[in-house]
Order: sequence, then structure tokens, then C-alpha cells
Amino acid sequence: MCQHQPPCPTAESADREAAFLVAHHPEQGWSLLCNGVLLFEDTGELLPNGEIIAPHRPLGTNQVMTAA
Repeated sequence: MCQHQPPCPTAESADREAAFLVAHHPEQGWSLLCNGVLLFEDTGELLPNGEIIAPHRPLGTNQVMTAA
């Protein structure tokens, strides 16, 4: 799919999210990358082969500590 030089990471690559955006629809919560990956705003993904990647937000970045 990708026509960029150098080519974007494939949908099977660990760094697949680094591919260029082809379509961006924040009002619907998704983006299409040039490698065919659908990237959702909750960080979940749908690969071109139908595989679902569960959301993978980093943990612990917005935790609020309270005094005991």
C-alpha cells in the first residue's frame, strides 16, 4: 500500500503506528494509516488481516496520589 520512500512500517511491524496518516476522522474516533491499519482514539487497532489489537494506553501517567 505505502508509496513513501523509505516505505512506512508494515502492518505486521512493531512500529506500525509510525506510518503516515491517509485519513483522519477525530469526530468518529479513528484514523487510517498508509499501511492499512485502522487506529482508534482509545489506542486500539484493527489490522488489515482482521486482527484486533487491544487498547494499549500507558499506565500510571495520569494517576492522582491522595494523602492517607
